[in-house]
Amino acid sequence: MPQTTLSLSTRGQGLYEFTDEAADFVARNGVETGLLTVFVRHTSCSLIIQENADPDVKRDLLAFFKRLVPPSIDPSMAWISHRQEGPDDMPAHIKSALTQVSIGIPVAAGRLLLGTWQGIYLFEHRDQPHRREIALHLGA
Repeated sequence: MPQTTLSLSTRGQGLYEFTDEAADFVARNGVETGLLTVFVRHTSCSLIIQENADPDVKRDLLAFFKRLVPPSIDPSMAWISHRQEGPDDMPAHIKSALTQVSIGIPVAAGRLLLGTWQGIYLFEHRDQPHRREIALHLGA
């Protein structure tokens, strides 16, 4: 079973697309029919499949999650006790829990079965740059 780890550098909160890297991994390994499992090895970022055509989608998603889970210095977040790593840390864990850290994508005819406008994204929830690892596993 083919497996690899991607390393992505982030520049703070945002969506970082890696669809091409995942598609290249599938193409290089010659699996015609199977399942690509994508797993992020961190607890303060997540994975999503989302539209990759209109950049407004990414901006709106970021704005929504900032409103849904503001930094821990916001008065509405006074109940948070985990604050050792800054005001974005516990909110990042919450955002990660609301999304997902693993995604399964079907493979047919040697290609990912993503829709026309779908892309695979690392959803970074921390303010500072990070180096994130994403495991790809291709099962036949």
